[in-house]
Amino acid sequence: MMKIKKGDTVRVIAGDKAKGKGKEGKVLSVDKKNGKVLVEGINVVKKHTKPSVANQNGGIVEKEAPVDISNVMYVHKGTPTRVGFKEVDGKKVRFAKSTGDVID
Repeated sequence: MMKIKKGDTVRVIAGDKAKGKGKEGKVLSVDKKNGKVLVEGINVVKKHTKPSVANQNGGIVEKEAPVDISNVMYVHKGTPTRVGFKEVDGKKVRFAKSTGDVID
């Protein structure tokens, strides 16, 4: 089970300002194998594309690049917090370590 899931709001806690340090965004996808997350509006890169059948003009496209999962932190009630696991009614759930509230 991962501490960060798709749809979570996270804050970038490491890296340079160009990659979005200090910014918050919604997680679009999680790559468990490589330990990367794709965050909306964070680490935006420009990709040069050739003209093709799908994109007749080609040109420069801006898209999000993956960020290492260790560089983001879950945001709970506006503040970044660590995430832990505990068992509630025989079910493993995530909880915010700062407040103790169950996340899901």
